[in-house]
Amino acid sequence: MGKIALITGATSGIGFASAKKFAENNYDLIITGRRKERLDKLRGELLGKYKIKVLALSFDVRSLSEVVENLGNLDNEWRDIDVLVNNAGLAVGLNHIDDGVIDDWERMIDTNVKGLLYVTRVISPGMVERGRGHIVNIGSIAGKEVYENGNVYCATKHAVDALSRAMRIDLVKHGIKVSNVAPGLVRTEFSDVRFKGDSKKAEVPYKGMKPLSGEDIAGVIFFCVNQPPHVNIDDILVMPAAQASSTVVHRT
Repeated sequence: MGKIALITGATSGIGFASAKKFAENNYDLIITGRRKERLDKLRGELLGKYKIKVLALSFDVRSLSEVVENLGNLDNEWRDIDVLVNNAGLAVGLNHIDDGVIDDWERMIDTNVKGLLYVTRVISPGMVERGRGHIVNIGSIAGKEVYENGNVYCATKHAVDALSRAMRIDLVKHGIKVSNVAPGLVRTEFSDVRFKGDSKKAEVPYKGMKPLSGEDIAGVIFFCVNQPPHVNIDDILVMPAAQASSTVVHRT
């Protein structure tokens, strides 16, 4: 039987590219996302190009009941998940803490932290039972340092960083690998969401430099997963060549 990878947030960006990367390498896929039309389109593309199976599940990771309903009772052919990529995440707004938008805070905390926890809580017991598996959490440079106006987003990605290390400690005795992949600037829908659809503002972070792509990070994720059994990539920070920190970017 082929290996199975579960990828959350597969309708765009890193998740979308990761689905294609794992499909290229003969993984059967469970892909999730909130935008059903995009998810179904991706499923069709993958089935048409690769000799794999694809299960598309449209739900919101922020809802525990939806996570349990969709992932808690998988058919036998889908239960033995080898790789979980906790990719679903977002940044919303750029405000100082004193004028922060509460709804923005809740969206980021509910998606980036609670959503990751909900999915992991449902999937990890099966990995423990089988004595194998690999969990890849998508963190950020924002989980390594903080910057002005990044307060709550940085806090959520610091939480992902801490959770990745804690998961590693909790699960090591069960033969489960855990990796934290922390990218710098990646050109996806990330900036469009952060600036709430303002396309002009969304382009500003990438001006005068070459950012990473979703495909770049998908390659790193697959590198982590494709190591020998005795090797675990605990934590990997991936930056564009032109970026040295959250706020230091060489632009031409």
